[in-house]
Amino acid sequence: MQENRHTKRVQVSFTEKQWDLIQNLQGEMGNSDSDIVRSIIISWLTEKSFISTSVKKRMGEKND
Repeated sequence: MQENRHTKRVQVSFTEKQWDLIQNLQGEMGNSDSDIVRSIIISWLTEKSFISTSVKKRMGEKND
């Protein structure tokens, strides 16, 4: 597997119940384990407004 230079690999651990939940999302939030976990993280960040806050902050810095 060729990695993009902007790709970061992270190892995480899940309990059996957490993993069962992730596996139940297969096809809904992605096809591979990494796609599903990535989608969960992006969804959580979006829900908590971390992404929009970060973008707004960067846009403000560019306008200064």
